[in-house]
Amino acid sequence: MHSSLLLAPFVLAGSVVAKQCLNITVPVSISARNGVFNLPTLEGNADATTFAQNLTSIRGNFTQEALLGYETVAGEFDISVKFCKPDAENGTDPTVQVLTHGLGFDKTYWDLPFNDYNYSYIDVAVDHYGFCTLSIDRLGEGNSSKADPLSVLQAPAEMSALYELTMMLRNGTLPNVPRAFNKIVHVGHSFGSALSYLLAVMHPTASDGLVLTGFSQNGSFLPATVASWDNKLARLNQPLRFGNISYSAVSEALLPLSNLTGQISSSLAKYNITLGEVLQYSQTTDLGDLVAGLQPTQLPKMADLPSGYLTWTDAGSNQFAFLLPEFFDPSILQFAESSKFPYTLGELLTIGSGPLMAPMFKGPVQILTGRQDAIYCGGDCLATGDPALASIPAKSKMAFPLARTFEAYIQPDTAHGINLHYNSTGAYNVIQRFLTREGLGPS
Repeated sequence: MHSSLLLAPFVLAGSVVAKQCLNITVPVSISARNGVFNLPTLEGNADATTFAQNLTSIRGNFTQEALLGYETVAGEFDISVKFCKPDAENGTDPTVQVLTHGLGFDKTYWDLPFNDYNYSYIDVAVDHYGFCTLSIDRLGEGNSSKADPLSVLQAPAEMSALYELTMMLRNGTLPNVPRAFNKIVHVGHSFGSALSYLLAVMHPTASDGLVLTGFSQNGSFLPATVASWDNKLARLNQPLRFGNISYSAVSEALLPLSNLTGQISSSLAKYNITLGEVLQYSQTTDLGDLVAGLQPTQLPKMADLPSGYLTWTDAGSNQFAFLLPEFFDPSILQFAESSKFPYTLGELLTIGSGPLMAPMFKGPVQILTGRQDAIYCGGDCLATGDPALASIPAKSKMAFPLARTFEAYIQPDTAHGINLHYNSTGAYNVIQRFLTREGLGPS
């Protein structure tokens, strides 16, 4: 049996109900038309840099240059999901939100354990509004099956897994969730939004509504993002989590140093350097990534990843892409960096591969993006250069000609990593109210 259960109710402070959650491993059969790319195996970090240089060069379209053709990728994989519902369900027609995370995260993006779950999207959707949620670890990430990072882990294959999970919800065949859902909405973040959009293109009746966060269809800022990440092989950047270094061996090797703190502090003082300054340096550079995983954690250990799994260099790269200074808790940056997840060559090559329009999708669409989003708005989503265009994400209205409703909401004082900002719950409420107004709330 592929399914494993963990009953995990949490109570949100001040709430009269609590969410009940099941962690489930779901076997999924996928079939997708993936690209075949001519790329050499990455042997080290210098090769990751070379790949980034090629991908971001203005000389041409590197994805097209490397593309040899297409092939059908098929197989069965395990997808790790978390299904949550209100402790006390009211009504007979619940709505389930399918939550898909972006690059650099796993499904805990939607239920952040930071600061006693005060940043939890799921808490707001379930406890305050009565929705059910299904958050997923995308194929290749977190506790889901790993796969070839170039030939398999591309947007089409990951969308195929998302579609199969959606159909299980629709048909009542998702393991350990004994009901069918008539109302299913897809909420994505970043690459997860791109997959949800692609689902609406390829299977326009699979979803009853779309919420695309951290999203626009302006890809002109992606090269700057890839460059700012200073890509490294994930197995070399955080070897204790993504490589093949033994945790116990490292702990044993470092044990003799535990009694040297006083001696180290004394030696540093001779150079007017404090131990605190050294710790700050280690936390904000790739030295902090090197030792990530030494502390006990519930994070999945994606050990011994192949070299096609990449990650950004350090906390500075993380902040540049995802966070707006003065509007996030400094501690959440260290949390996010130590708990980050890798992305793949195939994902970077196919992130913008979807058609420009979803011409047959008829449900409501909301795009919610932080005003200071660097990845999809270059740092200011209101800087359109066109008085008739309210925001960069608003231009996507043309991509949904049959949508019942289209709304582009710009979240203030927020960058790309919406759920990591002080005002994240404000954005969560905007989403729930939109879905409820559009008749997609639980009933």
